[in-house]
Amino acid sequence: MGADADLVLEGGGVKGIGLVGAYSVLQQSGYTFHRIAGTSAGAIVGALIAAEMPADKLRTLMQEIDYKRFQDESFIDHLGVPGKIASLLFEKGIYEGTYLHDWLEGVLAPLGTRTFGDLKIDDPGSSLPPERSYRLVVMASDVTRGELVRFPWDYEKYGLSADDQLVADAVRASMSIPFFFEPVRLKGTDEQGHGVQSILVDGGMLSNFPIDVFDRTDGKPPRWPTFGVKLSARAANMQIEKFQVHNTFELTRALIGTMTNFHDQMHIDEPSVVQRTIFVDTLGVKATDFSIERPTQDQLFKNGTDAASKFLSTWNFDAYVKQFR
Repeated sequence: MGADADLVLEGGGVKGIGLVGAYSVLQQSGYTFHRIAGTSAGAIVGALIAAEMPADKLRTLMQEIDYKRFQDESFIDHLGVPGKIASLLFEKGIYEGTYLHDWLEGVLAPLGTRTFGDLKIDDPGSSLPPERSYRLVVMASDVTRGELVRFPWDYEKYGLSADDQLVADAVRASMSIPFFFEPVRLKGTDEQGHGVQSILVDGGMLSNFPIDVFDRTDGKPPRWPTFGVKLSARAANMQIEKFQVHNTFELTRALIGTMTNFHDQMHIDEPSVVQRTIFVDTLGVKATDFSIERPTQDQLFKNGTDAASKFLSTWNFDAYVKQFR
């Protein structure tokens, strides 16, 4: 017998195949996901789940991706180090991100998903307002406004119709690892109707694991569980990532990593979060290891399935609600 649930997927670049492993076990166990939220790689996998791609096809897709093509360079980048420095100065990122966007848009289209309007749902029992009734929520960081934005929920802040916005556009923004990919520029209007432009980067800079995004705000108990899938070792073994800082690039990486880790560590230390989170050991693989080999991908997928199976062996929704809600 099937059961409804919501799903929150952490970002992690090429480690996203671990998310697919966990999802496949949850699906095989009879869970149907009403709403999905994700950041970065979690946004990619979340978009495909929201578009109802079966788990087996999702695994094949993620394994067949040529991750090296995500490092798409412009003409100026081919000039070597001087070209990459110029890209950072003038384009604010080395890689274009165009291949990633077009690849995802091409995969979603045959599934009947192009805009967020294709992902609207009827959700009368939710504590969320009707204008937030969508199957997918994607996290991005608006560094112009200095805040985390949740698409499609926050398109109204820009004077834009959420239903008309491309899912691939939002995911591309969520994947914009600062300085690695060029940021996304979102044109909209302010409250006075004046044209404005915001710079959007990786949602992981502010929240890589938005586990509370679907939590009720009306004091009522949850209708069903929200499961989180986190790309890190088990809670008992978690450690804050440490950084070697010898130059400007390493300092920048350390700053971004520290911001991401600190925000989400505040959540993950809470027992109520640990109890509903699947922790996938990702073998120390880096998010930007685009040369990842197939055996490593297969092991990440297996780690995801193993983690989800272990989690479900002790999961009890009624006990969770009684203790925490």
